[in-house]
Amino acid sequence: MLKQRILSIVIPVYNEHDYILETLIRVVQADSKGMLKEIVVIDDGSTDGTVNVIRKVPKLFLKKYPTVSIIIVEHAKNMGKSMALRTGILKTTGDIVLVQDADLEYDPHDYPTLLEPFFDYQADVVFGSRFISNRPHRVLYYWHYTVNVALTMFSNMFTNLNLTDMETGYKVFKGTLIRKIAPKLSCSRFGFEPEITGRIAKIKKVKIYEVGISYQGRTYEEGKKIGWKDGLYALWVILKTSFSS
Repeated sequence: MLKQRILSIVIPVYNEHDYILETLIRVVQADSKGMLKEIVVIDDGSTDGTVNVIRKVPKLFLKKYPTVSIIIVEHAKNMGKSMALRTGILKTTGDIVLVQDADLEYDPHDYPTLLEPFFDYQADVVFGSRFISNRPHRVLYYWHYTVNVALTMFSNMFTNLNLTDMETGYKVFKGTLIRKIAPKLSCSRFGFEPEITGRIAKIKKVKIYEVGISYQGRTYEEGKKIGWKDGLYALWVILKTSFSS
């Protein structure tokens, strides 16, 4: 990678008034291994004032970080994380597209680690695994961990991959690859993770890598949104994606 390239960072946001500004500050300041940053923020029908914070972001950052481009997209109503990501991905122009959650559970300090396989091993896709890392991890819910492991195993059975963390929020793609897939995404809420994994696994000769990342999970009191119904939905998405063309 001899010429300067673009890293597109897609951030879906829903009711994250207390976290979104700090998330964006960390994203803007993160080491992107020399790549220019294109940040695409999708407000997915927030009702807590998040959108008012997002609208101020270009003016706050562009003078200090003139090489960073910021694109703001607003959904009139909440459509779910998967549809917000679909919208955001289709707005990107970058050579590499990185999915970033807005709640600070995933640390932008991990960007160099996530990008390394693209530079050194010509990766097509990189998963950031919470379960193969020696980086700091907040200790929280046993059953969430157990369900994540079970869903990953179930997904692996159908995709024939050996991932350790299918449900990770850190997924990174070659831009041309993910922009071809994005129009086909059809799942709602948190179905993006199993659906994109299943679709990627069907691509011949695709090069997928995993790298260890840190993880600072939230409690429900702190705003965590995913629940047991989403686990059942993920099972359905794995089956649906596996048996669809």
